[in-house]
Amino acid sequence: MKQGAVDFFLSRFNITLEEIGRLLGVALSKGGDFADLYFEYRINNSINLEEQLVKSATKSISQGVGVRVNSGDKTGYAYTDEISFDSIKHAALTAAYISQAQKEVGPVSVSRHSNKHNLYSVEESVSDLPVARKIELVREADSLARSFDKRIREVQSSFHDEYKVVMIANSEGLLVGDIQPLTRFNVACIADEDGNLQMGRAGGGGRSGIELFLKEVTSQSLAEEAARQAIINLEAVDAPAGMMAVVLGSGWPGILLHEAVGHGLEADFNRKQTSAFANLIGQRVASELCTVVDDGTIPGRRGSLNIDDEGNGTTQTVLIEKGILRGYINDRLNAQLLGVDKTGNGRRESYQHMPMPRMTNTFMLAGPESPEDIIKSVKRGLYAVQFGGGQVDITSGKFVFTTSEAYLIEDGKITAPVRNATLIGNGPDALTKVTAVGNDLALDKGIGLCGKDGQSVPVGVGMPTIKISEMTVGGTN
Repeated sequence: MKQGAVDFFLSRFNITLEEIGRLLGVALSKGGDFADLYFEYRINNSINLEEQLVKSATKSISQGVGVRVNSGDKTGYAYTDEISFDSIKHAALTAAYISQAQKEVGPVSVSRHSNKHNLYSVEESVSDLPVARKIELVREADSLARSFDKRIREVQSSFHDEYKVVMIANSEGLLVGDIQPLTRFNVACIADEDGNLQMGRAGGGGRSGIELFLKEVTSQSLAEEAARQAIINLEAVDAPAGMMAVVLGSGWPGILLHEAVGHGLEADFNRKQTSAFANLIGQRVASELCTVVDDGTIPGRRGSLNIDDEGNGTTQTVLIEKGILRGYINDRLNAQLLGVDKTGNGRRESYQHMPMPRMTNTFMLAGPESPEDIIKSVKRGLYAVQFGGGQVDITSGKFVFTTSEAYLIEDGKITAPVRNATLIGNGPDALTKVTAVGNDLALDKGIGLCGKDGQSVPVGVGMPTIKISEMTVGGTN
């Protein structure tokens, strides 16, 4: 698809700028303050290999337009999967009636705007690859994982890619578009030793082309990492329980930061006073060692976007600076109601969903200490390297996370691997107990998917190695 996103929609669906302006006028015909149209065309491909057989190979295409009308803090929303003037007009009128107010607005004039960023440098689009080439990748991962250790009993590997084209037009005259590639390669292994079954997982991806999977996130690296985790867990002992020091490894453990802190810093929760961080701007909420940012401008990352789903350029937003809460993650509506600037974090799962404030790539900045020195400083504790599932209560900040790879720290040394360890705590409280931050900041490999109010969007997480002086560890020993 060589043409730009705006030209793609205008030519493919035979719609004009004048018609877009008229549709926005219909959306505002019952007196709304603001309206936008979100056009989406998406191609998804997926290959799944299990038991050394290709269990599924699917391709789907979806398209549609969502129409939003804001009136004060009310929102009217409607959508159609038929991209035609009459269908969009019907959706626009529906949204207008939902949010109607006592004033009249005429047609809108829109003009093209350029994107602030160009973050997706794709040499060869994954979506253009033959299915046979993708099958080669998942088969190769399966073979390499099985050859890692004879105790690897089963392997599952999958390859997913998406090619999405969006166009946003709004009543402030904005017309902008973007072409957004997204890929993900996953490998899971089950190891078996005398009936003791353990699993290991690895994955990677981003907004990139096939070059990523030939140079960085290769079949070999994913297969070996998933197999290594599974074998390590065969040797694991039961996790200890109680209060102890916890060291979080760099990279994917940033998921704890994302869940326990990041969601609480989304503007809608704070505007509604349902977040543990509400009304705390300018106050200390973490150790002075902690600086946390949300950055949607990192090239090629899974959570990065040239524009958010409201057409605004993404930004780097400092949320916590040296322990002080500096701001929230905003979309247009919440920024307006709070009287602050937009941060380019208005995101939605698809044209069928309204945008809301969502994270992009959220991580803690690096500190001065080496990971080795941080480990040496712990007399007895837990070293958490990888996480599985978790849950958090936004209002209280309380969280529970399960580790998928963790080790004991004894007398400053990493010793036995442990299984079934859970971390239990409170997000704001945990950050105040950060006593060391490493110099090894890493982002995850590109596997994050964030859920909120029934919507899922791709995100990135990350952190350096950090030490939390004490935390409740749930275990069986």
